Amino acid sequence: MKIGIIGSGDVGRRLGKGCIDLGHHVMIGSRNPEKKELQKWLEDANNKEKAFVGSFAEASAFGDLIIIATLWSGTENAIDLAIPTNFKDKIVVDTTNPLDFSNDNFPRLSVGFEKSAGEIIQSILSDSKVVKAFNIVGNPHMIKPEFPCGPPTMFICGDSEDAKRTVIEKLTNPFGWDTIDLGGIDQCRLLEPLAMIWINYYIRTGTGNHAFKLLKK
Repeated sequence: MKIGIIGSGDVGRRLGKGCIDLGHHVMIGSRNPEKKELQKWLEDANNKEKAFVGSFAEASAFGDLIIIATLWSGTENAIDLAIPTNFKDKIVVDTTNPLDFSNDNFPRLSVGFEKSAGEIIQSILSDSKVVKAFNIVGNPHMIKPEFPCGPPTMFICGDSEDAKRTVIEKLTNPFGWDTIDLGGIDQCRLLEPLAMIWINYYIRTGTGNHAFKLLKK
């Protein structure tokens, strides 16, 4: 599968490497494709046939599936630069959390409970199939998470059953997650506040070595 990634930060590069390791072809889109972090990513990927960098528009045109991995403050602009028509009829994996960093001591959600980042992205990309995933864990554990109690839980949501099935089969399960589908895209109103629990614990402990797991019997 061809995967376009909108966003070249830690999350985008981490998911990009994971997708290449699964055999996918990946292009990371950036405002500055020449920046050193991306050139190192290309060097580390060591695969000229599967790893590419380009502009946002080039990445969105390249991907059969598109991952949005931007800071929330730059997400709408990144989608504009990526050309919304390039997303038409495609699966879009939204990894964002709508964080407000105006309070230096602790980030807060800028939207929530009656609206969510996932719903906003779905409304902007109304001809796409948005699936929320990868927003409830830090990037070091997004790929092949190893914890003593077994695979942690990745909660996802979205309005398209087929799109969610593809994300589970092509990404979350092969990456080593126990994936649970919460329902429609409105469930982002729960998933984005859930991410704040992960962030709060990270700030209080100074470590990101934690993840959520739904216990069953």
